[in-house]
Amino acid sequence: MNWYNLFIKPYEAVSAEQIILEAAGTILGILSVYFSIKKNIWVYPSGIASTMIYIYLLFVAGLYGDFLINIYYTVMSVYGWVLWRKNSKDNVHVEVSWTTKKEWVTALLLFIVSAIFILIIYYYKPAIDNYFSGKDMKAGFSHLDFANWLDVITTAIFLVGMWLMAKRRIENWLFWIIGDFISIPMYIYKGLGITSVQYLVFTTLAVIGYMTWRNSLQTNTKEPHEKYN
Repeated sequence: MNWYNLFIKPYEAVSAEQIILEAAGTILGILSVYFSIKKNIWVYPSGIASTMIYIYLLFVAGLYGDFLINIYYTVMSVYGWVLWRKNSKDNVHVEVSWTTKKEWVTALLLFIVSAIFILIIYYYKPAIDNYFSGKDMKAGFSHLDFANWLDVITTAIFLVGMWLMAKRRIENWLFWIIGDFISIPMYIYKGLGITSVQYLVFTTLAVIGYMTWRNSLQTNTKEPHEKYN
């Protein structure tokens, strides 16, 4: 494997400002996951800063699914921040629980709706790329590449994971594990080597997060499947 072509060469034509932004977004994103593992409300301020950076970077990279999901992350982070503060005894840490059957149904619907929505966005990607101007802009899926299809899948996965995290459900980590792992080759393919390393770290942290939240619940209650409002 040619590591130079994967992680160095793509940045030769990129401005220093964009590289700094990607590095900053990566660091803030890792901090956000760390705070989430600790069930610390600072997951949201650090996460919001990271997603706002990536809104710009992903639009430039043409990953419209992840571009939109980061807008969604920002909105959901505000929503999650409010919920965590409301359910925190010390305004910092929260209690967690398992997902209910009703929430699993909602999660499935969120996955399907978000996947369809992103497919519609990609269907009209040629028009979006040309700012809805010009001739011979054919809509369809023939222009989608490997990274675009992965983007559709990961967008739907992350949307559900973000919603479950705002609800403080332990299973949110399972969605992050799957989505983060799939994102690694997607960002390498798109020439965002720094971001691909970030998602490798995210995958590891998500595994730790799942184990930490699960063990925390089992330690703090005699009924591991007790549901919190």
